[in-house]
Amino acid sequence: MQWRKGRRSDNVVDARGESPGGMRIGGGKGLTLGAVVLIVGIGLLTGQDPMQILGQLAGQMQQGTPTQTQPRPAANDEGSQFVASILGDTEDTWRAIFAQANLQYKDPKLVLFSGQVNSACGFATSATGPFYCPADQQVYLDMSFFREMEQRFAAAGDFAQAYVIAHEVGHHVQTLLGISAKVNDARRSGQRVEGATGLLVRQELQADCFAGVWAYQAQQRHNWLEPGDVEEALNAANAIGDDRLQQQGQGRVVPDSFTHGTSAQRVKWFKAGFDKGDINQCDTFKAKVL
Repeated sequence: MQWRKGRRSDNVVDARGESPGGMRIGGGKGLTLGAVVLIVGIGLLTGQDPMQILGQLAGQMQQGTPTQTQPRPAANDEGSQFVASILGDTEDTWRAIFAQANLQYKDPKLVLFSGQVNSACGFATSATGPFYCPADQQVYLDMSFFREMEQRFAAAGDFAQAYVIAHEVGHHVQTLLGISAKVNDARRSGQRVEGATGLLVRQELQADCFAGVWAYQAQQRHNWLEPGDVEEALNAANAIGDDRLQQQGQGRVVPDSFTHGTSAQRVKWFKAGFDKGDINQCDTFKAKVL
């Protein structure tokens, strides 16, 4: 992927090497993938927000841990430049799409962190993975996740990493369009939102589709994809399906607890957006078959 063709965004906040309180990050072991899967399952069964549970647990794990100084990465290193390029191009894509609908796109901030971070959605560690917080309309990313994608999930490549960023930006698009608010209203009203055909799965699959829309539009502008790039993104989508993660983490698949969709579904909906770059192909909430 010739990502250097992209415009660099000014909305990347580099907080790597800093703790949530502005001090250096403390050393400490993060949660394992299996533990994260288990905690998410507990949250869904009890009706609690899994992000809050993870944040509270991570905060408890950090208490009493001796603080260790971690060197701050060099400013404008290649990793941050890559993130700024991808984020900048998502801005160009969604500004244009929103303008066509007589809407105004509000750029999100993307916070790079290392180890742990405080957001308006609570405390999080790198074990949480990349996430979007609608309360402050910011994307949070610890780039160590990209190494985990390569080493643990065999999902390597810069376009695979770009897909992850574009997926989180897709959640920002959902927030601006009022889609996320409807899902949250349903949760608060007591409606069951998890499960193989639940609202959470539909929300995540739509974000995958939005990532595909961005990928199509970016390719039309830059012609920056190289042989194997699309396969990288599809492989990443396949690697982080609920069924695959549950099988790896707990040795069995429980569709009633799905929150993101199966590997096949994530691939399908990314392709739906990428095939034509049309946001109208991304209405997962009306789809009879996911």
